[in-house]
Amino acid sequence: MNNKPKIIFHIDLNAFYASVEMILDPHLKNRVFAVGGKGSYFRDGILTTASYKARKYGIKSGMSINEALNRYPRLIIVPNNFPAYHKYSNIFYNYLKQYSNQIYKASIDEVYMDVTEISKEIHPLELAKKIQTELNEIHGLPVSIGIGPTLFLAKMGSDYRKPLGITVMRKRDVPKKLFPKSIGSVFGIGVKTKERLNDIDIITIADFANLENKNKIIEAVGENIYYSTICDLNGDSTDFVDVNKHLIPQSISNETTLAHDIDILEVLKERLDELFEKTYGRLVKEDLICKSVFIKIRYSNFKTTTKTVSLSDYNNDYDQLKFIANELLENHYNGTPVRLIGVGFSNIIRKADYKEDRTLFNYEELDKKRA
Repeated sequence: MNNKPKIIFHIDLNAFYASVEMILDPHLKNRVFAVGGKGSYFRDGILTTASYKARKYGIKSGMSINEALNRYPRLIIVPNNFPAYHKYSNIFYNYLKQYSNQIYKASIDEVYMDVTEISKEIHPLELAKKIQTELNEIHGLPVSIGIGPTLFLAKMGSDYRKPLGITVMRKRDVPKKLFPKSIGSVFGIGVKTKERLNDIDIITIADFANLENKNKIIEAVGENIYYSTICDLNGDSTDFVDVNKHLIPQSISNETTLAHDIDILEVLKERLDELFEKTYGRLVKEDLICKSVFIKIRYSNFKTTTKTVSLSDYNNDYDQLKFIANELLENHYNGTPVRLIGVGFSNIIRKADYKEDRTLFNYEELDKKRA
């Protein structure tokens, strides 16, 4: 029986949308810019990414364009160009296939790659440096690479140093490299979970791993989160790169169990809006469009209801989807205390795969849109 650990790469394209925009317009390399919205003069909308120069001003993905411009009024806003991002994502993926066929494309800008076999011929660090150099110099795509025995440790390795970092994250490296970091940096720990942990003085990963804190952590966030995170940090989680894992989810959603049962509609709307921003961010980041919007409500008596609206056609229009989500809440909330709330999208396809039906009645309009 072979118990030798696998060698997994997590390869993350650094500020991917911004990198593609600099390929398309090299003048942007020396400018402070971000990607998102509908252009420089349109202050509404959400940023999908920020260049590293912009990040120095506290500008980041998910931020409203209005807030970003308030932080740095000379910020250049570059409109999203999803066909180009899709093209360069394929260049990235096809380049990697020469080294391994065990590749899982986790999103448009990141992959997991099992390099156990090829590492018998070339040292993993040498291979990582070769991949990083060629992607950057030949294709203009900077990447950070994490090397670990599990998918989780490889992912934490690629996040450890950006841009253009290469980090080995073995089990024995975890205390030194990860324990001092914020608990919010753990892959899988969301904003709300981080806040709950911070409220009980779990600030760092070391705090989380301290057995003396086990009981209060479980009380705050539940057994599932505690034990799965400990399993990840101990290097006992999966090392299987599932090449057949379906890349397009049937649905994407986010939900949260409220700290206290809430029966105030305006407060519930605020929580729903927070979840919507996160869910919509993933829809846009992965270049997806949807045909259905749904909300989930679990009341204090544990009765759970899910309400869905189907759209007339696929889209990812922020204002329309958000309006529908809020309307679902207003129309179906029964006024009693709520324990859990969630929002999501279903009937999802890639934007690049979308084709409108061309008929006798709409062909002129479609031709204008394509032009």
